[in-house]
Order: sequence, then structure tokens, then C-alpha cells
Amino acid sequence: MKRPGLLGELVAEFLGTLILLAFGSGVCAMVVLFGTGAPGEIVHGGWTNITIGWALGVTFGVWLAGRASGAHLNPAVTLALAVFRGFSWRKVLPYSLAQTAGAFTGAALVFLNYRPAFAKTDPLLERTAGIFTTFPAFPSWPSAGLVDQILGTALLLLLVFAVTDERNQPAGANLTPVIIGLIVLAIGCSFGSLHGYAINPARDFGPRLFTVLAGFRNNGLTDGSGVWWVPIAGPLAGGLVGAAVYEVAIRRHLPLSREADVGS
Repeated sequence: MKRPGLLGELVAEFLGTLILLAFGSGVCAMVVLFGTGAPGEIVHGGWTNITIGWALGVTFGVWLAGRASGAHLNPAVTLALAVFRGFSWRKVLPYSLAQTAGAFTGAALVFLNYRPAFAKTDPLLERTAGIFTTFPAFPSWPSAGLVDQILGTALLLLLVFAVTDERNQPAGANLTPVIIGLIVLAIGCSFGSLHGYAINPARDFGPRLFTVLAGFRNNGLTDGSGVWWVPIAGPLAGGLVGAAVYEVAIRRHLPLSREADVGS
């Protein structure tokens, strides 16, 4: 059976990450742009729907790209796989660029779709960039967001390595996207507020670039706030931490094959 070449893998990473952003930023647009301003109002499910929307975006993106590219959809995943699982180093940068481009395009599609709502709610594009990219809850305390991103992505990679490890108890091929989506759902529910749980440099930086080009003033890159680096450095470091914990604390104690474990 012919395997896709690098171009096919990059297209899959692009489209998978596009799907992730289309559903993720789309649900944020639904919640942010359609409120009436009433005190205590919960718009279209509020934070609950946001976490579900992002989780479903991850699920569908992984399902779409999984067979073709492995569905990394995240440079932190790609880097961790290169360090610990033998993924080709020559593919790390191309994969990361394809993921970032897919995230950029997904954000652009959401903006195009909801352009009338942006024009009504935020005509000067001064306060709605958070639909696409992440910002700290405590801007004067950047270390809080950095620790949050390291921890969130460490949990992501720890659990992704667990559910995809053939030597552990891997999810079936059809269940893997669902389980990974549930992991993202849990992280969003439990660790979502300090820095928007980007846990993915491409998911954050691609859309942030789009907000700059689209003219959003509060974009975190050119507005003087300097927050753009946190959801890049934090996830890359956290992914390595989570993957290392799995490799050292779990995988090295597992049998070389599940068959060997059954026969022991």
C-alpha cells in the first residue's frame, strides 16, 4: 500500500489544523459576538460550549489527518515525537509550518464567515482578537501564563503518548481521535483560563499572524503587550516534559509487546 509522500503529509497537517481552528475559533465567535450585554448573560453555552467546540475540532482534525500524516496538528507534538519516538527531524519544520498555515487559514475562514458580526460588535477590531488567539488573564504576571502552558501541554503529551503507545493500552484506531479530543476537553475545563489553553504553538501563532494582517489592534504581537511568545515557548517546553515523564515513568516499565505481557 502506497504511503503518502511528504507533500501529502503536509497537506493533511494543513487541513487537520484548519479544521481544528475552524471549529475552535468558530465556537469562540458564537460566544463572543452574539451577546446582548445583559448582566450575567451566558451566550450560546459560554465556556462550556467553548471547551466542547475546541475538543470536537481536535477530534475531527485528528480523524481527517490521522492516516495520512499521523495528525500531529501541533508543533509541540511533532517535536516530542522527534525527540522520543524517532520521527524524522527533517520533517519537524515542514510539519510545523503546515500546521501554522492551516491554523492561519482556519482563522481567516471564521473571520470571513462572521464578518457582519464583527462589524456590529467590534467595528474597529479593538477587543475581539481573543476569538482567534490567546491572552493572559493576568498580564502583569507573565510567569503564570507560562507555567499554565507548560503544565497544560505536559498533560496533553503525557496522555497522548499513553493512548497511542502500542505497548500500553492503546485506543483502537477509530477511538483515538475521540480520546484525544476528550483529553483536550479536560484540559480546557481544568486549565483553560490563565492563558486560554493554547497548548499548541501553531494553533496560537497562526491565528495571531492573521489578526495582525486583518487589522486587529489587540493582537499580542504588534500592540506592545509582548504576550505572543508564551503560547509558543510554554507548549514546546511542556510537551517535552510530558513526553519525558511518560517515557521514564511508564514506558520503560512496559513489556516490549502486549503479546509478551499476555503470555507472561
